[in-house]
Amino acid sequence: MESLGIIKLESVHWYVRDMARTRRFYTELLDFAELGVSSPELTKSGRQESAVFQAGDVTLIASAPVGEGGRAWRWLQKHPEGVGTLNFLVKDIEKARKLLDERGGTFIEENIQRHTDGAGGRLSYFSITTPFGNTTFRFVQREKYDAWYPGFVAHEKPTGGTNRFGFAKVDHVTSNFRTLQPMVLWMKHVMGFEEFWNIKFHTEEEISKGDQHGTGLKSTVMWDPHSTVKFANNEPSAPRFRNSQINVYVEDQRGEGVQHLALIVKNIVPTVKAMRETSGLEFLATPGAYYDYLPERIEKSGIKRIDENVEELRDLQILVDGHKEHQYLLQIFMKENSQLLKDRESGPFFYEIIQRKGDKGFGGGNFKALFESIERAQRTARDAGL
Repeated sequence: MESLGIIKLESVHWYVRDMARTRRFYTELLDFAELGVSSPELTKSGRQESAVFQAGDVTLIASAPVGEGGRAWRWLQKHPEGVGTLNFLVKDIEKARKLLDERGGTFIEENIQRHTDGAGGRLSYFSITTPFGNTTFRFVQREKYDAWYPGFVAHEKPTGGTNRFGFAKVDHVTSNFRTLQPMVLWMKHVMGFEEFWNIKFHTEEEISKGDQHGTGLKSTVMWDPHSTVKFANNEPSAPRFRNSQINVYVEDQRGEGVQHLALIVKNIVPTVKAMRETSGLEFLATPGAYYDYLPERIEKSGIKRIDENVEELRDLQILVDGHKEHQYLLQIFMKENSQLLKDRESGPFFYEIIQRKGDKGFGGGNFKALFESIERAQRTARDAGL
């Protein structure tokens, strides 16, 4: 199928309740720089204030309601804080719209929106609805247009952090659904993406022990081979469908949507160590047995050897996965925002930190460990009333 001409995932647009808290979270804890904010005129007309945060090639836009009626206000009437729009940079906006129209895409704007700046730069964009709950996709073409959006006011000098953790870019987007196939078919036939990877499993050991929380999932990764943009997508599987952490996410989010973003780093060990020590960020716990068995699993998987010390990985709770000799990935998952911020309405979203050392997979060997860790964290949070 012909490519939409996506260059990259340019930015991710959040809707939040508390801009001051969001600003502290990104600039102080995650060490993102704040590039600028919405102008007073845009804030008034859009009934929301916005700020842009960036670390490496990871760009996040956050918008909080100012009064009632704006997009952020409408989102937050239905959902906790979360990802409302994914913005894709494209080569040719006309071609992207034409292809989406031919394939049955559902447009939000009647026409392509076009803006120019004082220096002759041009910005064109349009948005479509998606099966990702109320999350929309926006396609953007820039021709020497530097502002992030019309009405964006850049700070004279970026404020906040300096990206000391070394975030490079978004590796993939992970989303949760109660049913997966409509999304897979839409990604394939409308977006023109291809299937990249899949897995399914159930925590049978937990079931056999009588644990009422043992559940399973199905996951399919879709990708655009031209831009390498990837979406990992999950659905719960029976038995115990309702207990699945995927289903719990959908209930907590009050709809399907983006569960986490995976951020690429160059060296995960010092990054995670610094995140724990200097920012006090919390990550999902991994059972000690995972590391007891890790040397044997590394040998059996075909990785054979890793550069990192297993005891240091145990101490930091970093996971390892791969299938080829000396080619693997390392990953770890932060706790959900609702748990980190002690506020249920800050949402079930979280970040993954990932380092790739030759492996292009998705940590299939780690899925079960992650799945169980999220379920344990969800039970702990529920017991605490979060």
